[in-house]
Amino acid sequence: MFDQNEDANPLSYMANLFDVAMVFAVALMVALVSSMGLKEFLSNERFTMIKNPGQPNMEIITKEGEQMTRYKATELSNDASKKGKKIGTAYQLEDGQIIYVPD
Repeated sequence: MFDQNEDANPLSYMANLFDVAMVFAVALMVALVSSMGLKEFLSNERFTMIKNPGQPNMEIITKEGEQMTRYKATELSNDASKKGKKIGTAYQLEDGQIIYVPD
């Protein structure tokens, strides 16, 4: 059954175990990305994600192609009216839908 003349290297099976471990690790990472809904990070599609909406530590993450930008919410100063102008009004309906009406 086994040829006694062949030199059996006990470490030759370790390479196969390493390959199996690498395949398992990649499969685990793909499963985690899929289950967390982060497939957009791996594609080149444009998207915007809001973390902690309405909270003081809110972040807006946008991705356009390969470029990813993060905006963090900051406290507005007393002269906030000097930083921009009103361009419209947003209304939230009873069902949660938000409608924007430009001025």
